[in-house]
Amino acid sequence: MKFLSFFSFLLLISTLNVTAQNFISRNGKVSFFSKTKIEDIKAVTNEAFSSLNTQTGALQFLVLIKGFQFKNAAMQQHFNDKEYMNSSEFPKSEFKGTITNFADINFSKDGNYPAVVEGELTMHGITNKIKTNGTITVKGGKINSKSLFKVKLVDYNIKVPKIVTAKIAEEIKITVDCNYSPFKR
Repeated sequence: MKFLSFFSFLLLISTLNVTAQNFISRNGKVSFFSKTKIEDIKAVTNEAFSSLNTQTGALQFLVLIKGFQFKNAAMQQHFNDKEYMNSSEFPKSEFKGTITNFADINFSKDGNYPAVVEGELTMHGITNKIKTNGTITVKGGKINSKSLFKVKLVDYNIKVPKIVTAKIAEEIKITVDCNYSPFKR
Protein backbone atom coordinates (compact mmCIF):
# COMPACT_ATOMS: atom_id res chain seq x y z
CA MET A 1 0.00 0.00 0.00
CA LYS A 2 2.88 2.39 0.81
CA PHE A 3 4.40 1.63 -2.61
CA LEU A 4 1.08 2.42 -4.30
CA SER A 5 0.82 5.72 -2.38
CA PHE A 6 4.41 6.65 -3.31
CA PHE A 7 3.84 5.70 -6.96
CA SER A 8 0.62 7.75 -6.99
CA PHE A 9 2.54 10.67 -5.50
CA LEU A 10 5.20 10.52 -8.23
CA LEU A 11 2.55 10.33 -10.92
CA LEU A 12 0.47 13.15 -9.48
CA ILE A 13 3.34 15.46 -8.61
CA SER A 14 4.39 15.38 -12.26
CA THR A 15 1.12 17.16 -13.10
CA LEU A 16 1.77 19.98 -10.62
CA ASN A 17 3.80 23.03 -11.62
CA VAL A 18 6.67 22.68 -9.15
CA THR A 19 9.65 25.06 -9.15
CA ALA A 20 12.36 26.16 -6.70
CA GLN A 21 10.21 28.78 -4.90
CA ASN A 22 7.48 26.25 -4.29
CA PHE A 23 6.32 24.62 -1.16
CA ILE A 24 4.61 21.26 -1.29
CA SER A 25 2.24 19.25 0.84
CA ARG A 26 2.14 15.49 0.32
CA ASN A 27 -0.40 14.66 3.02
CA GLY A 28 -2.90 17.50 3.01
CA LYS A 29 -6.19 16.89 4.75
CA VAL A 30 -9.37 17.35 2.74
CA SER A 31 -12.74 16.51 4.23
CA PHE A 32 -16.31 16.96 3.18
CA PHE A 33 -19.51 17.12 5.15
CA SER A 34 -23.13 16.64 4.11
CA LYS A 35 -25.81 17.51 6.66
CA THR A 36 -29.49 16.69 6.30
CA LYS A 37 -32.34 16.11 8.74
CA ILE A 38 -31.99 12.37 8.19
CA GLU A 39 -28.24 11.77 8.14
CA ASP A 40 -24.83 13.43 8.36
CA ILE A 41 -22.14 12.14 6.04
CA LYS A 42 -18.46 12.89 6.54
CA ALA A 43 -15.36 11.65 4.76
CA VAL A 44 -11.71 12.59 4.95
CA THR A 45 -8.45 11.97 3.14
CA ASN A 46 -4.98 12.77 4.38
CA GLU A 47 -3.45 12.14 0.97
CA ALA A 48 -4.07 15.42 -0.85
CA PHE A 49 -1.14 16.79 -2.84
CA SER A 50 -0.65 20.52 -3.08
CA SER A 51 1.84 23.01 -4.46
CA LEU A 52 2.16 26.64 -3.35
CA ASN A 53 4.36 29.11 -5.23
CA THR A 54 5.33 31.87 -2.79
CA GLN A 55 6.53 34.21 -5.56
CA THR A 56 3.42 34.13 -7.74
CA GLY A 57 0.64 32.96 -5.43
CA ALA A 58 -0.06 29.95 -7.67
CA LEU A 59 -1.84 27.20 -5.74
CA GLN A 60 -2.71 23.70 -6.89
CA PHE A 61 -4.41 20.74 -5.22
CA LEU A 62 -4.92 17.20 -6.37
CA VAL A 63 -7.04 14.63 -4.50
CA LEU A 64 -7.66 11.00 -5.39
CA ILE A 65 -11.39 10.32 -4.98
CA LYS A 66 -10.82 6.76 -3.75
CA GLY A 67 -8.66 8.19 -0.96
CA PHE A 68 -11.69 9.45 0.99
CA GLN A 69 -12.41 7.34 4.05
CA PHE A 70 -15.85 6.99 5.62
CA LYS A 71 -16.86 5.60 9.00
CA ASN A 72 -19.16 3.19 7.17
CA ALA A 73 -17.70 0.90 4.47
CA ALA A 74 -21.01 0.81 2.59
CA MET A 75 -21.00 4.62 2.31
CA GLN A 76 -17.49 4.51 0.93
CA GLN A 77 -18.46 1.93 -1.68
CA HIS A 78 -21.57 3.87 -2.73
CA PHE A 79 -19.55 7.12 -2.91
CA ASN A 80 -17.12 5.55 -5.41
CA ASP A 81 -19.83 3.75 -7.44
CA LYS A 82 -20.87 4.80 -10.91
CA GLU A 83 -24.10 6.35 -9.57
CA TYR A 84 -22.22 8.92 -7.43
CA MET A 85 -18.59 9.98 -7.92
CA ASN A 86 -17.77 7.27 -10.46
CA SER A 87 -14.17 7.24 -9.25
CA SER A 88 -13.15 4.67 -11.86
CA GLU A 89 -13.92 7.16 -14.64
CA PHE A 90 -13.12 10.32 -12.65
CA PRO A 91 -10.30 9.25 -10.29
CA LYS A 92 -9.24 12.69 -9.10
CA SER A 93 -10.38 16.16 -8.22
CA GLU A 94 -8.07 19.05 -9.01
CA PHE A 95 -7.89 22.76 -8.22
CA LYS A 96 -5.65 25.21 -10.08
CA GLY A 97 -5.68 28.82 -9.04
CA THR A 98 -3.97 31.70 -7.31
CA ILE A 99 -4.00 33.55 -4.04
CA THR A 100 -5.19 36.86 -5.44
CA ASN A 101 -3.91 38.88 -2.48
CA PHE A 102 -0.59 37.02 -2.13
CA ALA A 103 1.30 40.35 -2.05
CA ASP A 104 -0.30 40.91 1.39
CA ILE A 105 1.21 37.66 2.70
CA ASN A 106 4.76 37.71 4.02
CA PHE A 107 5.87 34.11 3.62
CA SER A 108 9.08 34.83 5.53
CA LYS A 109 7.42 36.38 8.61
CA ASP A 110 5.42 34.49 11.24
CA GLY A 111 1.75 35.38 11.25
CA ASN A 112 -1.80 34.52 10.19
CA TYR A 113 -2.74 36.03 6.86
CA PRO A 114 -6.19 36.13 5.27
CA ALA A 115 -6.08 34.74 1.75
CA VAL A 116 -8.48 35.07 -1.16
CA VAL A 117 -8.19 32.18 -3.58
CA GLU A 118 -9.62 32.06 -7.10
CA GLY A 119 -9.31 29.35 -9.68
CA GLU A 120 -10.86 26.34 -11.33
CA LEU A 121 -12.06 23.23 -9.55
CA THR A 122 -12.40 20.10 -11.65
CA MET A 123 -14.47 17.29 -10.21
CA HIS A 124 -16.50 14.51 -11.80
CA GLY A 125 -15.29 15.67 -15.24
CA ILE A 126 -16.68 19.20 -14.82
CA THR A 127 -14.62 22.37 -14.30
CA ASN A 128 -16.04 25.45 -12.59
CA LYS A 129 -14.55 28.71 -11.40
CA ILE A 130 -14.56 29.12 -7.64
CA LYS A 131 -13.54 31.83 -5.21
CA THR A 132 -13.07 31.30 -1.49
CA ASN A 133 -11.40 32.75 1.55
CA GLY A 134 -8.82 31.00 3.65
CA THR A 135 -5.93 31.54 6.02
CA ILE A 136 -2.21 31.19 5.44
CA THR A 137 -0.23 30.67 8.64
CA VAL A 138 3.53 31.10 8.65
CA LYS A 139 5.32 29.84 11.76
CA GLY A 140 8.98 29.04 12.13
CA GLY A 141 9.53 28.94 8.36
CA LYS A 142 6.66 26.49 7.86
CA ILE A 143 3.48 27.28 5.96
CA ASN A 144 -0.07 26.05 6.55
CA SER A 145 -3.16 26.81 4.49
CA LYS A 146 -6.76 26.34 5.59
CA SER A 147 -10.01 26.94 3.80
CA LEU A 148 -13.69 26.07 4.01
CA PHE A 149 -15.97 26.35 0.99
CA LYS A 150 -19.18 24.88 -0.38
CA VAL A 151 -19.80 22.92 -3.55
CA LYS A 152 -23.19 22.31 -5.15
CA LEU A 153 -23.49 18.76 -6.49
CA VAL A 154 -25.56 19.92 -9.47
CA ASP A 155 -22.68 22.19 -10.60
CA TYR A 156 -20.53 19.08 -11.11
CA ASN A 157 -23.24 16.87 -12.59
CA ILE A 158 -23.24 14.60 -9.53
CA LYS A 159 -26.65 13.00 -9.43
CA VAL A 160 -28.09 11.48 -6.30
CA PRO A 161 -30.59 8.63 -6.79
CA LYS A 162 -34.09 9.61 -5.66
CA ILE A 163 -34.15 6.81 -3.09
CA VAL A 164 -31.44 8.59 -1.03
CA THR A 165 -32.03 12.23 -2.00
CA ALA A 166 -33.19 13.15 1.52
CA LYS A 167 -29.97 11.73 3.01
CA ILE A 168 -27.48 13.78 0.96
CA ALA A 169 -27.29 17.57 1.01
CA GLU A 170 -27.40 19.46 -2.28
CA GLU A 171 -24.47 21.56 -1.10
CA ILE A 172 -21.40 19.94 0.45
CA LYS A 173 -18.93 21.67 2.81
CA ILE A 174 -15.30 21.10 1.85
CA THR A 175 -12.48 21.74 4.35
CA VAL A 176 -8.83 21.90 3.29
CA ASP A 177 -5.87 21.90 5.70
CA CYS A 178 -2.32 21.56 4.33
CA ASN A 179 1.13 21.84 5.90
CA TYR A 180 3.83 22.79 3.38
CA SER A 181 7.55 22.13 3.24
CA PRO A 182 10.05 23.55 0.74
CA PHE A 183 10.10 21.42 -2.40
CA LYS A 184 13.43 19.73 -3.02
CA ARG A 185 14.20 17.78 -6.15
